[in-house]
Amino acid sequence: MDSKDCNGDGSSAFDVHATESMRAKTTTSNDDNSLDAILVRIGQFGRFQIINYVLLCVPMIFNAFFSISYVFTASTVVHRCNITQCDSPSSVYNEPWVDFTIPHKKSELDGCSRYVARQPDPDQCQASIFYSSPSSDCCVAEYFGNDTERCGKDFKFRDEEHTIANEFGFFCAEEWKLSMVGTINNIGQFVGIPLGGFFADRYGRRTMLAVSGVLSAIMGIIRSFSTNYYMFISFEFLDMAVGSTLFPTAFLLAIELVGPKRRVAAATIITIFYSLGEALLGFLASIILQWRNLLRVLYAPALLQLFLLWILPESVRWLLSQGEEEPAAKILRRAAKINRKELPEADLDELMANNREKLKQANESQYPIGKAVKLFSGRIANCCFCWFTHTLIALGLSLNSVNLAGGSKYNNFMLNGIVQIPGLLLPLVIMDRIGRRYSLCASMLVCAVCMAMSTAFGADNYAGALTLFLIGKMAITCSFQILYFFTSEIYPTNVRNSLLSLCSMVGRIGSMLAPQTPLLAKYYVYAPQILFATFALVSGCLTLYFPETADKALPTTMEEARDLADKKRRKSESSQLTGSG
Repeated sequence: MDSKDCNGDGSSAFDVHATESMRAKTTTSNDDNSLDAILVRIGQFGRFQIINYVLLCVPMIFNAFFSISYVFTASTVVHRCNITQCDSPSSVYNEPWVDFTIPHKKSELDGCSRYVARQPDPDQCQASIFYSSPSSDCCVAEYFGNDTERCGKDFKFRDEEHTIANEFGFFCAEEWKLSMVGTINNIGQFVGIPLGGFFADRYGRRTMLAVSGVLSAIMGIIRSFSTNYYMFISFEFLDMAVGSTLFPTAFLLAIELVGPKRRVAAATIITIFYSLGEALLGFLASIILQWRNLLRVLYAPALLQLFLLWILPESVRWLLSQGEEEPAAKILRRAAKINRKELPEADLDELMANNREKLKQANESQYPIGKAVKLFSGRIANCCFCWFTHTLIALGLSLNSVNLAGGSKYNNFMLNGIVQIPGLLLPLVIMDRIGRRYSLCASMLVCAVCMAMSTAFGADNYAGALTLFLIGKMAITCSFQILYFFTSEIYPTNVRNSLLSLCSMVGRIGSMLAPQTPLLAKYYVYAPQILFATFALVSGCLTLYFPETADKALPTTMEEARDLADKKRRKSESSQLTGSG
């Protein structure tokens, strides 16, 4: 869920989804009704949509690779100090002498400290440099006291994993440079998503999807040849600046392909492929332990996205908004043919006539944003804090999954991706039954409880800690999905996108800070969990101050949005209303 934040105007892709799905029920715009009616007539999710939907799932998987590959390419590696009196070129991480030469932190060796050794006769120690078994005169417990000192620049590694940590020598005091890669990645997304949306609106969804995918692939391949840290983070930033629009663009194309009754399912399913991409990333990283090779395997196939320019149809809605009537009609005719449905030319003519009238009469909407901020200041502040909390926790848990004590970090990360799937499906079951507000609050409190309880499990109870972690991750994923819907329903039409943009962009600050949370564990092992639990608890309680929007018509005016907390307009009533979104 971590990178799926913004559309072209800064609003989230799910914001667009929620707005579109509700518009399908309430809008009275003639061209929308005509297009939706045509989609129903030619098949809401027929062969044509399925073929192109499968194609759109591919960029979603690549986006998961690109947006979070730094978890493995820029991760720290398990290491210990080189012990001059004991180690030789052939010695390994676990040797018998580490028990009295290196202090322990809980059940692990301290990676940055060693016991101070008394210097014996140099002639006695000379032999130990050349043999894996040290001489008994030099590498014995009597030579090492209880005082500790920092390691030098020579380390021994436990695993064969090779990241930029051991490539460029980032250990101990310099490990912050590794977490900074994630922050740079999210800054790139902060810059790239709105820019990508602008170009997608200007040059087309399909064009942007293909071009950004190829450019991101090129940046990732170049990054695999980095000769220093600054080259690496520069291309990490450029990768996200050009490629972070993959998710929202593919998402919009997917929901615009299908009929109104299939949009919620289409939105949920395509989002699941992002989670599957995360799980696949963990699997590939477990096989390809060299970071340069991993990047090439992840990015090189993405060059094939260039072919989307020829095999993927452009968004019909975008073509109509640009006055491109004939290409739009051609796509609809092709869809009807593949779905084996009839599409009368009269319906197409009516659609084009309505579209021409809309373009002719289109005027810039007035956005009384100042009045909205004054009227909904508390709601906006609460919403921004809620978005910040969700991005911080959702991405933070993904990044901290590789640091769980015990187990394989690759398996932990794969489970982190897979457990998001039920988290994405659960809101479809509970949102309408218990309401948006209580669903959001309950899922956040579940996450808070799981994070708080995880502090009671030590390193020897890996199963318990992992179970609580996964439940917490599923809960925050569920909560995030609800938040996308909920935020789209609490503001009036004429400022909805602007305020959605504000909330989601403030939320991006949380994702910039999330990569730094693993560093807190160096000061206290459960510090990240306490941080997440605190934010989830506070924000979860604050969500009760939001108005309930379930079973209520989408507010059109400032007054309707203000009165959401008082009016009890049921679905049966709202279905009779028009012009509500």
